[in-house]
Amino acid sequence: MFSGLIKFLLGFFLAIAVLIGGGVAVGLYFMNRTGIPPAKPVFSNDSPSVKAQAPKGTEAGDKPTLTHSTQSQSSPNSTSTPTPAESPKPTPTPSTKPLPSGAYRGRVSWAEGLSLRKEPNQDAERIGGVGFNQKIIILEESQDKAWQKIRLEDSEQEGWVKAGNTEKVDEQ
Repeated sequence: MFSGLIKFLLGFFLAIAVLIGGGVAVGLYFMNRTGIPPAKPVFSNDSPSVKAQAPKGTEAGDKPTLTHSTQSQSSPNSTSTPTPAESPKPTPTPSTKPLPSGAYRGRVSWAEGLSLRKEPNQDAERIGGVGFNQKIIILEESQDKAWQKIRLEDSEQEGWVKAGNTEKVDEQ
């Protein structure tokens, strides 16, 4: 009778321990799964830099092809129409602009984008933001290599971002 009581109590406490352990494991699993933010999807209209990556001649090149085919049916002498459509491809012009010494071109590799700060400090005033994949010019690094001073290619705005969230772009 005494051994039956010990077996019952031991079984009862073992069952409670298994239930508590299972509950803790399930709770930790769901806490870890909900603690990870999902990757932000990238759409072509998210930032102006995504549209700037596609050359304007590509978008405009589609329309003059249609225009040229309709014009070639109506007047075969209009061969100058595709030439103006190809000439507004000034995307290489900004890249040929000379960079300051020690500076190089890059892009933002952090999926959520970056905060542009006035000084290389987490508590510094936020003066803007930089979107994912946006083209930038890395001007310099802080002395501790934790911050980078950048310039936005499209707006010429300058500020500091955390280092390690950008990557160098090979110039072509």
